[in-house]
Amino acid sequence: MSGPVASTPSSLRKSVALVWRTLRSMRTAIVLLLMLAAGAVVGSLIPQIPNSPQRVAAYQVDHPLWAKLWQAAGFFDVFGSWWFALITTLLFVSLVACLIPRSRAMIRAARAKPIHARELDAFPAFAERRVALEPEAAAAKAATMLRRKHYRVELDAASGSVAAEKGALREIGSLAFHWAFLLLLIAVIVGKGTGYVGHATIVEGYGWTDAQFNYDGDVRTGRFFGGDFSGTQIQLQNFQDDFRTSGIPMDFSSQMSLTAPDGTTEQADVRINHPVVFNGIRIYQFGFGWAPIVQVRRGDQTLFDGPVVLGQTTPPGGNPLAQPWTGFVKLTTLRPQIAIAVRLYPDAVAYFQSLATGVPQPMTEANAPFMEYEVWQGKLLDNSLTTLDTRFMHQTSQGLIGKGWTVDATRGCVISGTSGAIPASLGNVTCPTNGGPATLTMGFPDLRQYTTLQISHDATVPWVLAAAILIVLGLLPALYISRRKVWVRARPDGTGSSLQVGGFALQRKDRFDEEFASLVEAVTTAAGGATTRESQPESRPESQEVSP
Repeated sequence: MSGPVASTPSSLRKSVALVWRTLRSMRTAIVLLLMLAAGAVVGSLIPQIPNSPQRVAAYQVDHPLWAKLWQAAGFFDVFGSWWFALITTLLFVSLVACLIPRSRAMIRAARAKPIHARELDAFPAFAERRVALEPEAAAAKAATMLRRKHYRVELDAASGSVAAEKGALREIGSLAFHWAFLLLLIAVIVGKGTGYVGHATIVEGYGWTDAQFNYDGDVRTGRFFGGDFSGTQIQLQNFQDDFRTSGIPMDFSSQMSLTAPDGTTEQADVRINHPVVFNGIRIYQFGFGWAPIVQVRRGDQTLFDGPVVLGQTTPPGGNPLAQPWTGFVKLTTLRPQIAIAVRLYPDAVAYFQSLATGVPQPMTEANAPFMEYEVWQGKLLDNSLTTLDTRFMHQTSQGLIGKGWTVDATRGCVISGTSGAIPASLGNVTCPTNGGPATLTMGFPDLRQYTTLQISHDATVPWVLAAAILIVLGLLPALYISRRKVWVRARPDGTGSSLQVGGFALQRKDRFDEEFASLVEAVTTAAGGATTRESQPESRPESQEVSP
């Protein structure tokens, strides 16, 4: 009784050849590309751990069953999963396997001369004319005319035969498109994998350095990023914005000074859609807002002195410029701990007009700015300056503070700086003189603006741009160029020649009949003009098409 048949080397070679043939198929490349696109869609719809671990944790709490399935499938880290890497690798192999043979064939075809045909009357398009010139001269004139029409021509003067073809640029463009697409994929993967992108918030008059800890967690690094940030120092000198009367922003820009670690300094003006490239990083204008300077003291001790970056929570359908700006000052060193929530109205005139008319007015400039504040005391659960968890805190006071004021934050009254621009009915109560010294004071000496910049490092941006240009240039020949093959043969016929013209089209065959008729007339004219015994051009069914 015979045992199992062992796998032979020939069967292994056949299996490898089958896999290779499958990868060389353009259909396989298209399927892999669709799978890659589907994976990218999944990565866009489902929160990703490298980009937003907080959202992933929230999703796991809200949808535990789906979260287990997505975790098992690697959907929470699509671009780092084994299956996405496998699809990408197979796509690269498939594209290279398709392009190398096509490129070799294109080079051979570019070097080869057009091939003469035997039986011209077997081609789909055929015409025969009698011309005045002798065969050798007629063939030479026909070859000259075809060259003028941008055909590659091979002339055999002895036999009176001409072979011509054009449209090779279409195949060159197709190959350029596919090679450029491959270059684009590689450049994107390398650039994103070795680079980083983050957001920096800088207040007027303050500086910022491109280092990981300065991003406050708002930075995404590539999987192959080595941790070498540029160390560029950015000093925001001035921020300017311009609005329409309706409150729609027209333009805003950041005027700043850039300094590299080697001491190189440059003055830059970053605007919307006008980024600045410096020291290997690209700086984009991303956002802006208000940052009041706040001073908090307890007696002679300064607890806080600096800008407070404010944000907005805009209700659906509301005008964000008509909404107040909110932020928090958290005094974690005190026992019990204290948090001061502030709500800024940068333009008091516009705000009061909104109250009077009931129509929200955009607050686009600093005009008698004031803030509402609330003092909370208890246990701070986090150090975030954008949120406040009050589960273990209680409110002790609230009040109003305008620019240039000093208030008693403990009692919620104004110590100095009361302005008539803000009505007393809103709560700007003056502290009584016999109330004793304030235990916690807060000052609002100035209001400044801040800018949010997007900082990115991607060394392959020039390669991505070059690949995109090549993709467009490669598509143009496919849109406007068609491959044509034409043959001309001149035979002695009395004092003149019998001129046979045949040809066919590889693309846009429906247009070739008219082109061929015009070509026949041009060849006939070049060969001395038609004489008697001429036949009309005829078109044949494509089923009769033969190769030369």
